[in-house]
Amino acid sequence: DEGLDAFEYQAVRWGAKPQIKQEDAEKFGLKAKENDVLLSLHGSYFINFCGGKDIIEASKQRLIACATAAEWMKAYVVVFHSGFYGKKPQKEALSNCSDALKDVVETMNTLGIKNVKIGPETMGKPSQLGSLDEILSICEQVERTQPVIDWAHLHARNMGRFKTVNDFRKVVEEIERRLGAEAAKNLHCHFTKVEFTDKGEKRHHIMDEAEYGPDFEMLAKVIAEFKLKPVIISESPILDIDAIKMRNIVQKELES
Repeated sequence: DEGLDAFEYQAVRWGAKPQIKQEDAEKFGLKAKENDVLLSLHGSYFINFCGGKDIIEASKQRLIACATAAEWMKAYVVVFHSGFYGKKPQKEALSNCSDALKDVVETMNTLGIKNVKIGPETMGKPSQLGSLDEILSICEQVERTQPVIDWAHLHARNMGRFKTVNDFRKVVEEIERRLGAEAAKNLHCHFTKVEFTDKGEKRHHIMDEAEYGPDFEMLAKVIAEFKLKPVIISESPILDIDAIKMRNIVQKELES
């Protein structure tokens, strides 16, 4: 018992159907509830809403499969990667993605999936759809979406973006400005230290590796300043050990 209270179920290899039985998903959800653990679900890596028509249709089915299982286990959000631009212009890729997600939400409504949001994630390579502006644009256009802020991805995508507390503050302020105070307050986040090149994210690193950023203590100061209530999922190579460190840093900041 480590005192952690959030868990992201990994459905990253799933295809067009849930790869968990409904009964097992429901049992898993009940166990999480008994232990006061909030569930999210990370959707399939085989999603690309910037591809051709067939790829987009297959991606819709994979995301719907993940949302179906999330509903069974009472996970509140399905995190997903939107895709790679490929040869498409940025505006066209973003438009195609938003249109596809509107179809996904319509199907979720038809299927009675009522308690799950879909969460486009900020991405760590400039070849991927997933800048902060793009993710917020999707959330402005598509119902039942929630931005997923991967701080390491933003740091890597923008070649070391987070150098000061104010750099973190600006992201929260932008989310609040565009999506409202509640969206900013209840962020779903991923965090790890990260190594990057001019092509973006390269490798995750542990919290104790001081030569890599971003600095979690800076983020903790912003969490305390804005009185945020984020869910923070550790993506460190030592998941739970660094999750405990993050929790302790936030608690210390809140108490100071």
